[in-house]
Amino acid sequence: MKDDPDDGSSAAELERTTAELEQRLHRLEFQAMMADELDINNAYLYVHPGAGGTESCDWASMLLRMYTRWAESKGYSVKTVDLQSGETAGIRSAMLKIEGDWAYGYLKAENGIHRLVRISPFDANQRRHTSFASVFASPEVDDTIEVDIKEGDLLVDTFRSSGAGGQHVNKTDSAVRITHLPTGIVVQCMNERSQHQNKEIAMQILRSRIYQRKLEEQRAEMDKIGGEKSDIAWGHQIRSYVFHPYTLVKDHRTDAETGNVQAVMDGAIDLFIEAYLHARAGQVKTA
Repeated sequence: MKDDPDDGSSAAELERTTAELEQRLHRLEFQAMMADELDINNAYLYVHPGAGGTESCDWASMLLRMYTRWAESKGYSVKTVDLQSGETAGIRSAMLKIEGDWAYGYLKAENGIHRLVRISPFDANQRRHTSFASVFASPEVDDTIEVDIKEGDLLVDTFRSSGAGGQHVNKTDSAVRITHLPTGIVVQCMNERSQHQNKEIAMQILRSRIYQRKLEEQRAEMDKIGGEKSDIAWGHQIRSYVFHPYTLVKDHRTDAETGNVQAVMDGAIDLFIEAYLHARAGQVKTA
């Protein structure tokens, strides 16, 4: 009996199909762990430098790139809502809107303080420095979720945007900053051309932040959200990234780690996100 010439192609097709099904099952397993109402929603991601001056501003920009790469690898769209450049290097603050199914469910695993240890490129003596930056994700909240915001509770300021990306609106007070007086939450947007557009986006972000605040208050006893409100300094980090004298990225909540620092900085952070989701799902089951 002669071999069927199609056997080889059929086997290859079966392997591809099996691999695709395994990947799909893997995604479904993790999505099943996301029981929160808004886990499937888009996310706002905030990155702020902490203790460390220029070093931390640079570290914050590195994290911003890491999350952008991660989101793009997931097929998510990434939009810069706000970006404030550092005086010497890096950023003073940044906010991204990441659009795609389960964006918030994944990114809430990143809430907390991220610590970097490396030889400073800004130190002529080539000394080792430690830097910190905070990461915070909140879900996009649509009109179907009720968030009570009274007009009298808002302080709205307009100003001229500045810095990279803002030149086209520098001639008018198109940038908008909104302060929610009862909570002290401050949001701003300056990347759109008109004041109306910037105010509309700022209000969307404010709804997201207020809703997130309610979630934190409701779930504080379960410690689901974690350390995003801690000082951005030593002792509060959820993850350490060591570039020198060895290479290691370690999550202190789950002990997940890898020595491939470059891959992590290029967006390969699913190892840490998945370990966190596993641990969190276990805590919920035993609560």
